[in-house]
Amino acid sequence: MKIAVIGSNMVDLTSYITRMPVLGETLEAPDFSMGCGGKGANQAVAAATYGADVLMVTKVGDDLFAENTIANFQKAGIDTKYVTKVPGVSSGVAPIFVDPNGQNSILIIKGANNALKPADIDAAENDLESCKLIILQLEIPLETVYYAIEFGKMHHIPVLLNPAPATKELSIEKACECDFFMPNETELAILTDMPVTTIEEAEKAADSLVARGLKNVIVTLGGQGSLLVTKTKTTFVRPFQVNAIDTSGAGDAFIGCFSCCYAETGDVPDAMKTASAFAALSVTKRGTQKSYPQKEEVLTFLRNRR
Repeated sequence: MKIAVIGSNMVDLTSYITRMPVLGETLEAPDFSMGCGGKGANQAVAAATYGADVLMVTKVGDDLFAENTIANFQKAGIDTKYVTKVPGVSSGVAPIFVDPNGQNSILIIKGANNALKPADIDAAENDLESCKLIILQLEIPLETVYYAIEFGKMHHIPVLLNPAPATKELSIEKACECDFFMPNETELAILTDMPVTTIEEAEKAADSLVARGLKNVIVTLGGQGSLLVTKTKTTFVRPFQVNAIDTSGAGDAFIGCFSCCYAETGDVPDAMKTASAFAALSVTKRGTQKSYPQKEEVLTFLRNRR
């Protein structure tokens, strides 16, 4: 079940707020926490937490955050051979604002993530060749994303692309070479210029991408569940109802757990169901990576909801 994550890492700077301040206003917030995050790192930790053997290819900065990020990967059991420092550049950071309902707004400063280049994939080639799945996101340069997609295609390794943060600059033609395309509802709306406020609208928007050549579109819909759309069928996976405290990193939790399960069994709907449970448990705690549940906790959760 060796999985490669070629992507980003961030330092999460999370403020728990009563409301966002208006322009020019200073407002006291009740709490703050700092942790390791970034879409790539979150997905890697989620996959490793659920039991995958994970190889991380990423860049950290030349600052106080770098060693902590590397140590965090190692604590999760992730191979950090290709986690390298960029001199004179800051690590990526993500200020996160979480409201009383657990909903979040996020800014990202990519920092060293912008320095992850195709040459870094070439440097990791020997180890990447043995992987069963490559996971990508869009917090690194698009040229690197495209190169990684081509690498997967050339070496017959399935590629999962999480188009986040969504950008119109993404080549759908390149994305069609991926085996899985996994946006959330907001990203799907941006990429298709279609409304995605209901399950029916999400299906139509996903259908429009499948019509353009994408193979397996999996839409994560938060509290509404998840949706698999292909040329031949649509599969809806119901959500698990929980008391959400903090939704930060929930989409990444889903992707990481899904990747681990799919690499092991090849069963897409079942992997989606398990990933839904993993993500549901993650939102019942504060933080991103530190909220991710252990495998046995997920299995117990699923057994109790049959």
